[in-house]
Amino acid sequence: MNDKAFNLGKYIDLVFAFAVVLVIAMMVIPVPPGMLDFLLVLNLAVSMLIVLVAVYTTEPLQFSILPSLLLLTTLLRLSLNVSSTRNILLAGFAGHVIDSFGNFVLQGNAVVGFVIFLILVVVQFLVITKGSERVSEVAARFTLDAMPGKQMAIDADLNSGLINEKEARARRKSIEMEADFYGAMDGASKFVKGDAIASIIIVSINLIGGFVVGMVQQGMGFQEALQRFSVLSVGDGLVSQIPALLISTATGIVVTRAASEGNLGEDILGQLSQQPRVMMVTAAVLALVGLTVPGMPLTPFLVLAIALGGLGWFLQQASARRAKADALAEAAASAAAPLEEAKKPENVMQLLQVDPLEIELGYGLLPLADAAMGGDLMDRVVMIRRQMALELGLVLPYIRVRDNMGLRPNQYVVKLKGIEIGEGEMLVDHFLAMDPGTVHMPVPGIETREPAFGLPALWVKAQDRERAELAGYTVVDPPAVVATHLTELIRNHAWELLGRQEVKGLVDLVRESHAAVVEELTPKLLSLGEVHKVLQNLLREGISIRDLVTVFESLADYGAVTRDADLLTEYVRAALARSICRQLGLRDKVRVITIHPDTEGRIAAAVDKQASGTYLNLDPEAVQRLINSIAHYAAELASAGQTPIVLTAPAVRPYIKRLTERSVPKLVVLSWSEIEGSLEVEAAGMVGT
Repeated sequence: MNDKAFNLGKYIDLVFAFAVVLVIAMMVIPVPPGMLDFLLVLNLAVSMLIVLVAVYTTEPLQFSILPSLLLLTTLLRLSLNVSSTRNILLAGFAGHVIDSFGNFVLQGNAVVGFVIFLILVVVQFLVITKGSERVSEVAARFTLDAMPGKQMAIDADLNSGLINEKEARARRKSIEMEADFYGAMDGASKFVKGDAIASIIIVSINLIGGFVVGMVQQGMGFQEALQRFSVLSVGDGLVSQIPALLISTATGIVVTRAASEGNLGEDILGQLSQQPRVMMVTAAVLALVGLTVPGMPLTPFLVLAIALGGLGWFLQQASARRAKADALAEAAASAAAPLEEAKKPENVMQLLQVDPLEIELGYGLLPLADAAMGGDLMDRVVMIRRQMALELGLVLPYIRVRDNMGLRPNQYVVKLKGIEIGEGEMLVDHFLAMDPGTVHMPVPGIETREPAFGLPALWVKAQDRERAELAGYTVVDPPAVVATHLTELIRNHAWELLGRQEVKGLVDLVRESHAAVVEELTPKLLSLGEVHKVLQNLLREGISIRDLVTVFESLADYGAVTRDADLLTEYVRAALARSICRQLGLRDKVRVITIHPDTEGRIAAAVDKQASGTYLNLDPEAVQRLINSIAHYAAELASAGQTPIVLTAPAVRPYIKRLTERSVPKLVVLSWSEIEGSLEVEAAGMVGT
């Protein structure tokens, strides 16, 4: 097809805008009878189209434009009513469609035609529209009430790995659209109700006004005017009310539909045919009524009884055959399943997949993760993922929570890539009470240790919780204990959770807002793997990588000078000096442990860079003396309630950290370039070899 061919989809918005303006203009501009005939037929066709779409719709959101269509079709009918009224009163003729409808329905009797019209209006107004409005109102209310629970269910599925972020966003969008749809339908139903009232008024105006115009202005006799204008009035009312009845029916079908995999006809047949005995009982009742009640016509009762009884017997036999065939097929599939599963190579490949992070619970701890039993562990996991994103700039993978019958009932295990990194035991019906140093009166409980930091604690019963709090204990519930332990484990192992794929996602995220720095950095200066190593180095020491723009700009500045990951990390840390100080809570004055310049010089000279890594060629006894001295001063600072910090030269900072990270794991090692100029530094002691 030629590229310059007319594309209707491109101009469809202009077409609809013009159509709406034209419909409104019809209320003022006279419409010839021939054109009025065409528009009346178009109105009927559109109404039939809408009701058929409603029948074939499997769930309400598939026809989400219905509220807008109700307004537009109501506006079209009212415009046609105004145009037809103008033609009836001016010329006594409103086209062949209205005339034919009037003559066909009235059959020479105006009273019968008017009664039929009133019945149609009452059916539409009081039965269908009123019911649809009530269903929409209740559905909107319950949909809004259920939104928090549905959102929590989506978050739970997301954290358990059942769905991904894209599917979660789609489900949340569907929930919002569902609430908006039923709310809109609640209001849109009033359009149809108002249209029914307007139709009664318009028919009355046509009948009375036409009768007056016919006798006064056109010189008709009483009988002739009554006959002529009653035909036109009733015909006009029927032509407008039949499409309105179809639209009301479509509205009722859509708002009463539950989500299904089939259309309305398939669902009705499928669900009614599931109970063949009901059909047979109904057949027996019909036959009994036809045979025993005097004066009843026997033929229709017997015909329907035989038809329903035969259909019920046929469905019952078919159901029995289908159940037998399904049982045989299931037995055959069960027998062949183990062999077939073992033959499939993809099933073996699935065994190689390892969850990045998972929590396994003993069966006694399952209530912690079950929202129906009051457990909120899944919600806390969601909050942990958000907390880590804000605190470390790390987007955690899905944290899978599962049961493990091999664990002790009250035991839980945290695994990183399939390997256990932490475990603990909970008492679900108890609270954990910890002494922050302010306890003035002991309380009874089971002695234990807080799993995250190893602090001494007590398991106290629920009835003793308030007593423990009054005694000065810090009391937390079991889900909070598990969540705190999990958070601390994630902080300690965050660098292991950051893989190449996650780094690629972070690079793409920065590219959206700062494309220039990404294009300069990778792959021109540094590979994705080298950027990955720098980010891992930062996370290994608890440095947040949330400010990725500053990190990437620093790497771009020094990537042309060196590709050594340790040296690049030091440059990045210097650029993040303010962030590091704030993260450590350093303000005004800070006490630090310093390293003797001679010792720093010996460490720098002992650095041996090999292809397999960097090593220190130092005397083991000298290294041990250095570590013992640092540990001594660190213990003094910690006992004084201060963060133990070693301050050294940038060139040796990473090596001091590696020497001390096993013996003094909580020690913070900073370089002079990472200290803000506004901070006052005080040496708590100087160590050397």
